Amino acid sequence: MSVEQDHLQSRLPDPARLFPEMGAVAGGMAKVTLNGSIPRSTIHLVQLRAGQIVGSTYHTVRQAGELRKAGETEERITAVASWRDAPYFSEAERVALELVEAVLTPNPGGERVPDELFARASAQYDEKELWTLILVISQICFFIPVALIARPIPGMPLGKNYSK
Repeated sequence: MSVEQDHLQSRLPDPARLFPEMGAVAGGMAKVTLNGSIPRSTIHLVQLRAGQIVGSTYHTVRQAGELRKAGETEERITAVASWRDAPYFSEAERVALELVEAVLTPNPGGERVPDELFARASAQYDEKELWTLILVISQICFFIPVALIARPIPGMPLGKNYSK
């Protein structure tokens, strides 16, 4: 944690203290999403984009850190916010990023995931891979309210990211 973060505190205590079952829930989600059918880099790119869309510093810092640990380049990490015109992403990664955007961006004029986007996702991913991608998005969506409301401390390791 940097000097600038020394004053940061979470709003709430670690939910694992109040709900010990959370460890099993989080572990089960990780086991399902890390089944090897899609690359970890894709998982973290999608979850980074989700954090950016909802304005969660906690998730953007966490997922960027996971990508760095996995050896991803700074160009790819920083270009996630502008992936549509960035040359750093495969077609499969692009459709995954588009899918998370579709899920998390309101579309009052129509459905969020149109048939055309689903068809492109299905062309890039088989059924298990597509379900894994859906569950990756579900996993980050489960933890978004935790980050936005309880405000765990960005950049701190799990288990040490709550101050209360």
